[in-house]
Amino acid sequence: MQVLDRTRHNPNDGVISLCALVGTTYAGGRRCEMSAVIVLNTDNTALHTVSVQHAIRMLVREVAIVEEARDGHRIGPYPWPLVLRLIRYVKTTFLYARTPAWSKRGVLRRDHHRCAYCQGPADTVDHLLPQSRGGTNSWKNTVAACTRCNNRKANRTPTEAGMSLAWKPSVPSWREAYHRRN
Repeated sequence: MQVLDRTRHNPNDGVISLCALVGTTYAGGRRCEMSAVIVLNTDNTALHTVSVQHAIRMLVREVAIVEEARDGHRIGPYPWPLVLRLIRYVKTTFLYARTPAWSKRGVLRRDHHRCAYCQGPADTVDHLLPQSRGGTNSWKNTVAACTRCNNRKANRTPTEAGMSLAWKPSVPSWREAYHRRN
C-alpha cells in the first residue's frame, strides 16, 4: 500500500484514499468517519474543529499551516494534521457582542416555534405592546404566536385581550437565538 506522493506519482500505483486510511465506509462506500482537527486563529485562539479532509483542503488552498501533526503519518505531501493555524486573522467580535440582534427567526427559535398563548405550533411573531401603540421590535416585546392567537389578540395587549402568556419573553443568548437545535 502506498500513500499519494505528489513528487513522484504513477497513476498505476496502488494509492489508498484518505477514507481507507482513517475511517470506516458505509454500505455505499461513499462516506467515511474522520477525526477532528482543531483550527486556531492567528492569535492562537481556538475557532472550531474540522474533518481531516477539510483540513487537507485548507492546506492545499494555503489558508492554514500545521501547528501539530500525528507523528510518522502523512497524507500525500502533508503531515497528518491535529491542529491547524490560519494564515490570516478571522475577526470574531460578532460572537461576543452583548446580545444578538432582534429578528423574527430569532424569536421563533428562542420560543421553540411554540405559540406563547396556546402552546401550539407558531408561525408568526406577536408584539405584546402593538407597534401601532409604540411597541418596538425587541426581544422583550415579542413572542412567537400562531396565526389564530395573533388575530384573536389583534391590536391589544394580552391583558386587554384576556390572554395569558405561557412564559415571559427574555433576551436570548447567541446560541438560543441563532444555532440550530437537533
